Amino acid sequence: MHTLNLVLVEPEIPQNTGNIARTCALTGARLHLVGPMGFQIDDRKLKRAGLDYWHLLDITYYRSLDEFFQKNDGPYFYFSTKARHIHSDVSYPDGAYLVFGKETAGLPEELLKANPDSCVRIPMRNHPDARSLNLSNSAAIAAYEVLRQWGYPDLLCEGQLHHLHW
Repeated sequence: MHTLNLVLVEPEIPQNTGNIARTCALTGARLHLVGPMGFQIDDRKLKRAGLDYWHLLDITYYRSLDEFFQKNDGPYFYFSTKARHIHSDVSYPDGAYLVFGKETAGLPEELLKANPDSCVRIPMRNHPDARSLNLSNSAAIAAYEVLRQWGYPDLLCEGQLHHLHW
């Protein structure tokens, strides 16, 4: 069984975290929430976004980024609009940690500068008003790129019609 980890560092918007939690629940990815967060974990908006899926989550909470790094060994891939490498050009090993920063500021630049080869970006339009994708969209794009590379392990890859048959 493969292990994929999605890490949110100081998330600020409960709906984004709820959507990412739902993505984790439906892909089997582990969710790591690093505080301080901009909301309480029992926030209604957070729960509503992932309403029927909380029982499927493998979730761990950390008080700080230092605590997260003390308890986990990587390999880490830092998603940032400031990165030089394209996310789909990287091969992600089993146990990869996909790390995302808070919505308003991203990851600390000191962390990015110290790990240039592990920083990746999702390509976007080159326009001054096009700052970044939504955090939950970015996490889903990243997770599914890794899962695609791994051949979608343990995921149902064929659906069925409800009223008719294929």
